[in-house]
Amino acid sequence: MEPTRNYPLFGGAFSAILPPGAIDVSDLRPVPDNQEVFCHHTTDQSLIVELLELQAHVLGEEAARYHFEDVGGVQGARAVRVEAVRPLPLENLALGGCCQEAWALAGKQQIAKENQQVAKEVTVHQALLRLTQYQTDVLLTFNQPPLENRPSLGPENLSPPAWTLGDFEQLVASLTLHDPNIFSAQ
Repeated sequence: MEPTRNYPLFGGAFSAILPPGAIDVSDLRPVPDNQEVFCHHTTDQSLIVELLELQAHVLGEEAARYHFEDVGGVQGARAVRVEAVRPLPLENLALGGCCQEAWALAGKQQIAKENQQVAKEVTVHQALLRLTQYQTDVLLTFNQPPLENRPSLGPENLSPPAWTLGDFEQLVASLTLHDPNIFSAQ
C-alpha cells in the first residue's frame, strides 16, 4: 500500500503524507480540535499532529524538551527520559518558509494504557516546528510501543507493516500549510 499523499489535516488548512494503514482516530472517538491523531491498524503505534500555543518562555532545544515533558505529564507517564535532541534543517521541511526553528527529539516514557496497572516503556519521537509569526508551536509525535505488543504478521494477516522512523520523518517533512487563517480561528 502506498503512503497517503496530501492527506488533509485540520479541515484542509494543512496536509501531509501519512504512512500506510493510518486510521483517523476521530472516526473512532472524540479528538480535540487542535489535534489530528492517527493509529496503526494492527500495532499500538500512533501519530499525533498538534497545534499548540507558542511557548515563548523556552528557547531552542529546551522548547523540544519542554513539550516532551509536558506530553509525558498529560499522559501520566511514570518516567520520562530524553535520549537525543537535534535541530532539523528548515530547508528539508515543507513548512521551512514559515518555520523559525525546528527540533527532533527521541525519548522514552513509562506509560500505562487506560485501565492497566503495568506501565510499558514507549519510544517517543517528536518534531517541534516553531511558527512564531502565528504564535504557534506545531508538535508532531510518533509513539512506538514495545515490540512484544506488536502482532506477528504472517501471510494470513495482510495488515500494513509497522511504521518506521522514516515514515514519521516523511510526515514531518511533508507537513504543508495551505490556509494561515487557521491560526486566527484558534
